[in-house]
Amino acid sequence: MTDPAPKPRPSELDQLPDRDAEETAEWAASLDAVTAHAGPHRAAYLMRRTLQHAERAGVPVPRVVETDYVNTIPTSAEPAFDGDEAMEARITAWNRWNAAAMVTRGARFGVGGHIATFASAAWLYETGFNHFFRGKENDGSGDQLYIQGHASPGIYARAFLDGRISEQQLDNFRQEAGGNGLPSYPHPRRLPWLWEFPTVSMGLGPLSAIYQARFNRYLHNRAIKDTANSHVWAFLGDGEMDEPESTAALALAAREQLDNLTFVINCNLQRLDGPVRANFKIVQELETQFRGAGWNVIKSLWGSAWDELFALDTTGALVRRLRDVPDAQFQTYAARDVAYIRQHFFGAEPALVELAKLLTDAKIAELFFTSRGGHEARKVYAAYKAAVEHKGAPTVILAQTVKGYTLGRGFESKNANHQMKKLSTDEFKSMRDLLGLPIPDSAFADGLVPYGHPGADSPEVRYLQERRAALGGPAPARRVRAMPLPQPEERAFKALQKGSGKQEMATTMAFVRLMKDLMRDKETGKRWVPIVPDEARTFGMESLFPSAGIYSPMGQTYEPVDRDQLMYYKEAKDGQILNEGITEAGSMADFIAAATSYATHGEPMIPFYIFYSMFGWQRTADQMWQLADQLGKGFIVGATAGRTTLTGEGLQHADGHSHLIASTNPASLNYDPAFAYEIAVIVKDGLRRMYGPEAEDVFYYLTVYNEPKPQPAMPEGVEDGILRGLYRFKEGVAAAAESPRLQLLASGTAIHWALEAQELLAADWGVTADVWSATSWGELRRDALESDEALLRGEQRTPYVTQVLNGAPGPVLAVSDWMRQVPDQISQWVEQDYSSLGTDGFGLSDTRAAARRHFGVDAQSITVAALAQLARRSEIPASTVKEARERYGL
Repeated sequence: MTDPAPKPRPSELDQLPDRDAEETAEWAASLDAVTAHAGPHRAAYLMRRTLQHAERAGVPVPRVVETDYVNTIPTSAEPAFDGDEAMEARITAWNRWNAAAMVTRGARFGVGGHIATFASAAWLYETGFNHFFRGKENDGSGDQLYIQGHASPGIYARAFLDGRISEQQLDNFRQEAGGNGLPSYPHPRRLPWLWEFPTVSMGLGPLSAIYQARFNRYLHNRAIKDTANSHVWAFLGDGEMDEPESTAALALAAREQLDNLTFVINCNLQRLDGPVRANFKIVQELETQFRGAGWNVIKSLWGSAWDELFALDTTGALVRRLRDVPDAQFQTYAARDVAYIRQHFFGAEPALVELAKLLTDAKIAELFFTSRGGHEARKVYAAYKAAVEHKGAPTVILAQTVKGYTLGRGFESKNANHQMKKLSTDEFKSMRDLLGLPIPDSAFADGLVPYGHPGADSPEVRYLQERRAALGGPAPARRVRAMPLPQPEERAFKALQKGSGKQEMATTMAFVRLMKDLMRDKETGKRWVPIVPDEARTFGMESLFPSAGIYSPMGQTYEPVDRDQLMYYKEAKDGQILNEGITEAGSMADFIAAATSYATHGEPMIPFYIFYSMFGWQRTADQMWQLADQLGKGFIVGATAGRTTLTGEGLQHADGHSHLIASTNPASLNYDPAFAYEIAVIVKDGLRRMYGPEAEDVFYYLTVYNEPKPQPAMPEGVEDGILRGLYRFKEGVAAAAESPRLQLLASGTAIHWALEAQELLAADWGVTADVWSATSWGELRRDALESDEALLRGEQRTPYVTQVLNGAPGPVLAVSDWMRQVPDQISQWVEQDYSSLGTDGFGLSDTRAAARRHFGVDAQSITVAALAQLARRSEIPASTVKEARERYGL
């Protein structure tokens, strides 16, 4: 008994009325007939052709998310090549040679380097440099280039040919300590005249490129800078696309129709240790992913040598075979001999066996060893031209290459080639012959591979420089045109400096109030870029919605549900707020684009990014490092900070360590202000340091709290102490001339517990305590480290923390809402006996009072810890400590 035929799976179409069921049946019958007589492959081909025709005709049908493993642009549709192909081949050959020579010569010193990546991607870069990448000498912005990090030797080689880098600098690749070297990867902080964007760590480049393209539109729509001619190019590896950040914002790019953005993915099918998708096909996977997200996808897979073969494929057997062969097997074909390919590729079915009979061994070798879409200038040019002319969506170009191309059979398509750092002399000579370079054997006489250069006035160099001049100057290039911003009016800062009187206000609210006032400033108000990951109402920022507007390139196409309210949700094409949704990584990418606009576009912007402090440095510290490398400026604000102030949220929301992570970043100035007036002083000075005439390449991290407290007026003469990290806020009043005395140092909200402890010590135990506001443990440490370095140079310099505490009587007890390592950063420079209290361990859900008692940082715990310090110094009886513990129930 045979099994009954399976019932067709229900479809969404089954619930929709069919106004002409007979016509539908005829279409289905036609498809059945084709399948029966011509086979399923022919039927599938006709269906795809029909869907393609419908899409071109504007019929609203679902898009096909995967196409055959062939080029998107047929040879017959390729545009005329706008250049001298032979000349560009010679230029590319010199750049290939010098990139490999630079890394090989560096191997003498064990510094390493990567050869195979640029070897595969050379034409992807050269075609762009010769025809597409705009420089900065026209409108001041040009294009933004995100160079794949491992391809940096090729970019240096081109700069050498152009006269921008010397031979000595090439020989100092990865040897920077002397000040005349080249960094391993694109590092703007290390080579600020060349690199604009750091792209290693992998994954951050693609994410940042999307938000850079989006920020370009933001500047344009807000009428700050005309960026209509700026295009963002991101060069990526197919293995890099495994990083979650690489694809995190694809939908955003499509949703906002960022046709000013092109991804170029070098699909050499290999990552660091082996195939990217050994048993699958990475190109097809990426095509599906990008098409599904709404991108325009261009595949440039095969070189022109394949055209004849595709023309002979009348049965579709070749296309089917290309689709079925997994990447690891195709990599093997590129590394084996022709006999292997005839047997294992063409031997898969009779039609391919017959096809192979028409091909010479030389032809098969060309097809499988060299002929890739990413290795031919015409193929790459056609893809790039189609990308920049496409409107309404971003474009991704999937260019297939051979990793290690032109480096010889010992390199090409080998699993280990990413780790191979040099070529032998014989391998270089073979490469020279393949590339046709006029380098004599005698140039190898000293045992070193020579650099090659056709001469500063050679046809190659003149052609290269003429092409770049026509496109607006050299690239990549970073340009900083000094444009200091005026200081805002004092009114905004004085509002916080005068205090809140009896009214309680959290420092989070104080910061937001300051930002609102600064955004109204006539001179600089438009340059503020508020960034928030879908928590604006948590931080009291909803009043900015109707006044500043939330940026949307579409404007507001709907009537908001709260339109009749004062603080309604307003989106606008020229909106100022970047409300990113629930994405800290996206928000940081926004921040980086805004924080470096002073260099990218010559337009200084002042971003402030406010977030739950727990979800800042812990989640996106790698991007904070990227921000530092890119020399970004602005204010990062960790709100609802500390481990005990956010009641009820529990372990994953309780931040007691972000200042510790932030302290590892040399460009981050980290402050934990206790009062509103401290925020005003810090922000005002931050604007001067980052945007004034002597602008520094730093950014600020401020932590603010959600605990309402009365905000005192600013005492006289404390500004310098606030900025340097420590000042005495409240001196203790001695109960008697000989009463024991100590110093309480507190940061952020902990100062309120310290002040309460000051009262308990005096009232209950006759102990006098001075309370100091430690606005920045990090800045105190930075200054002390600089003092230590000065001593090594023979200069006498005393750290500020040592100076300001000089002569302060008694021991020092430091307390904060952070792990003890945060205040302990300064302990070695405090001459008094030093101890600390903190919130080490995981957070927990409870009331503030209970949490602080749990961690031992409340006023009573501070009091007992202070008494214990005095007892150790024999200034009070040890029994006093026991009595205090019992009195306070500890």
